[in-house]
Order: sequence, then structure tokens, then C-alpha cells
Amino acid sequence: MNEVTQPKSLVLVIGAGASKEINLPVGTELRNKIADILNIKYHRYQKISGDNTIDAAFRIFADDINPFLHSSLRIRDAMPQAISIDNFIDSHRNDDRIAKCGKLAIARCILAAEAESKLYINLHGASRQFRFSDVENTWFNAFFQLLHENCQESELDQRFSQVAIVSFNYDRCIAHYLHCALQNYYGIDSTRAAQVMNNLKIYHPYGSVGQLPWQNQTEGIDFGFCPDGLQLVKISKDIRTFTEGVNPRHSDIIEIRKTIKQTKRIAFLGFAFHKLNLDLLFSNSADEPRNMNRIVYATCLGISSANQLAIKNELTNFGVAYDHNLSFKEIKCAELFKEYQRGLSIHT
Repeated sequence: MNEVTQPKSLVLVIGAGASKEINLPVGTELRNKIADILNIKYHRYQKISGDNTIDAAFRIFADDINPFLHSSLRIRDAMPQAISIDNFIDSHRNDDRIAKCGKLAIARCILAAEAESKLYINLHGASRQFRFSDVENTWFNAFFQLLHENCQESELDQRFSQVAIVSFNYDRCIAHYLHCALQNYYGIDSTRAAQVMNNLKIYHPYGSVGQLPWQNQTEGIDFGFCPDGLQLVKISKDIRTFTEGVNPRHSDIIEIRKTIKQTKRIAFLGFAFHKLNLDLLFSNSADEPRNMNRIVYATCLGISSANQLAIKNELTNFGVAYDHNLSFKEIKCAELFKEYQRGLSIHT
């Protein structure tokens, strides 16, 4: 039985709220950052505001950058109204320039956010050690504890193969952290840690800011990398829109839905349950058999009681049993792992 059809013991579905514990921007914070870097203005041929790298990227796209400057300011002005930058790009799906400007801004902001997160290691600084104490109280550490509970180094490949992750975020925080954590906890080298990580399937339905160096030795992008204009253009091409995310030619949607359908347990972390994302995860075809035995755990911090009820009803329509199999908690992601430590256990 291949990796896709082998049922996973646990699937994590990661939303933007899950990254807040390590200081990545979410919601309004990210929209504000995008509006700021796309506020590219000139006065008498002298740039007076906005991001230099994105400005340089525009010059790779065209000799006349004025149309790109105009599109950037359109995005800037719309951010206070937008649910997210992704939603805005999707609302203008036929405007290629909006998509290019938006993807450049996403890539630039996410890489900068990685560099400002608790997971960043300055490879050129005096100390190149990961400070695991800084993330001790986050869900990253709680998840790693689940992964290594009663697990010897020789058993890691099998243990990691029991789990899959669907991350709706563009960052590489989970892969970066686990690769470092494996080396520190088990005393193994980067190559062995990468080998273990190959057993853990991590889906990014909307793409990411590139593979890490241990994932791709020739074209890998350092965590928190600061690109030039040409590099940013290349990285931004890995960012996908909503429409591309549900297109089998551009995404892993078929594998994701199959993994979700077959898993025993799902844990939603920092996930906002936007309808487009639920549609991506679940096939709503009447011909699809339902897995009503799935157990679902979810954080719902900041989601109103009325919206929680609506979300539960939507999940029921997707084949999640409402009564005893669905647990919503208004708690942080790390607290979910403490609350349901035995229920989420992977070795059972």
C-alpha cells in the first residue's frame, strides 16, 4: 500500500493562528505589513517609500514599472477591507499584475517573518544554536513530544510516516523546527534528520516560500532568507492563489482529500474554517463515501459561539460526526495538545 492510501493516524490542519505562538504575523498584522511594503512611491524619480526588493522585482517584469506601481497601490488601499491578501487576489483572479504584486508581497513578508520568529537561527552570527527553551511552551514542542513519545531513533521513520500535515501557511516553520529538534533530541546529523522528515508528508495547498536547503541542496532557500529582486521573483512563483490551490494541475488537492478522508483523527490548529479552505479539504460529492468515525479536535480562539455552531454544521455536511467525535476548544494550540494528550497520542 503506498503512502497516499495508507491511512494516517493523525492529520494536522494548520492555519495562520498556529504561527502566532512563534511571533509570525496573522490577520490584520499581515495585511498591514503587505500594505506597507507595497506603498511604493516616487517623487521626481526618487523612491520615497515602499520596499526596495519588490521595486527591483518589478524591473525584472517590465521596463515600465508604472502599471505595477499602480497595482501595488490598489492592493495597499484594499487591505483594510480584505479578509486576507489571498481573498483579494482571488477576487481579481483575471488580473495577472495584481497576482504578481500580491505574490511578491506575500513572499517578501513571510521570509521576513521567518527571520523575526522564535525559530530563526542567524547562520552568520556568533551563536548558531537553536534556542529550544524559547519554544518550550508552544505547540511545536508539544507536537514533537507526541512524535517522540516512547520512540527510539530506529523507530522514527515509521512513527513520522503515521502523520501528515496540511499547512495553509506559506512559511516553513514546521519543517524547519522538526528538522532541528530531531538533531538536538536524538543526537543525529542533518542528513539523518532529513531522512526522517521525508516520512512526514507536509502539504502546502497554496504553496510556500520554497524548500529548505536540507530538502533541496541545489535550490533550497534558507529559513528567513533575505532575497534580491530576481530571487524574490523566483520564490513568488511558488505561491498559489485560491483558484490554483483547488486545481489538480497546480496542487496536491487529490492527495490532500484522500489523506483527510482516510485519517483516523484530525486536529485543526489556528484554522479559521473559511469556506474555500473547507471545500479544498473535503470532497462534498454525494458519490464519495463518508468517514463518520473520524475524531476531530479544533482550536477556535476568537471564533464566536454562533460561528462555531455554523462551522460544526458545515463539518457535519462534510461527513464529520457532530455529537461525540467533534471537540472545539477556545484555547491556544499548545493547550490543545495538553488537553487531549492521550487522544492525540500517535503510538497507540
